[in-house]
Amino acid sequence: MNMLNVLLIENDLDNTLLENSLKDYGFKFLKSKYSPTFLALTKEITPDIIIFNLDTPSKKLLTDLQTLNQQSPIPVIMFAGDSNIDTINQAIKAEVSAFIVDSVEHNRINSIINVAIARFKHQQSLNNALEEARAKLEDRKQIDRAKAILIKTQNFTEDDAYHTLRKLAMDRNITLGEMAKNVIAMSELFK
Repeated sequence: MNMLNVLLIENDLDNTLLENSLKDYGFKFLKSKYSPTFLALTKEITPDIIIFNLDTPSKKLLTDLQTLNQQSPIPVIMFAGDSNIDTINQAIKAEVSAFIVDSVEHNRINSIINVAIARFKHQQSLNNALEEARAKLEDRKQIDRAKAILIKTQNFTEDDAYHTLRKLAMDRNITLGEMAKNVIAMSELFK
């Protein structure tokens, strides 16, 4: 029994093919049509994964998916009849985990969900690594700026400035980046 909560968004609520496939694999799901309240619905029910079964995703839907990905990212699978390269590129930009053109095959749905979740987790780890690298780079810039301030105002060497920053950070039990920001903020006050 799969314990994932699935939000199933379909153009045609009478179409039960995908619904039956999800039931057969033991997924819990809520079926709905796409509407302007999509983001609110997603926030309210907090699904583990969203599956779309549409002819063509609208620009509004793709924009909503970008917003969702920024606020609370979750895996998204999209079955669509539209094989237009622009639509596919927009879906990729909205970070859709799997975009399947044309058919929903009952025997593949579980595999598609598993691959989409794995791809989503991989993408999230890449995003986290990128954010961590950006934060380290920003800290490095702040540290260099704080060292320059100490060199200019205290006539320190670069090593002395670095060791002073490090000691101040350790004494206050904060990171070197935070200490650098404090030094920069203090220097701004005395300008």
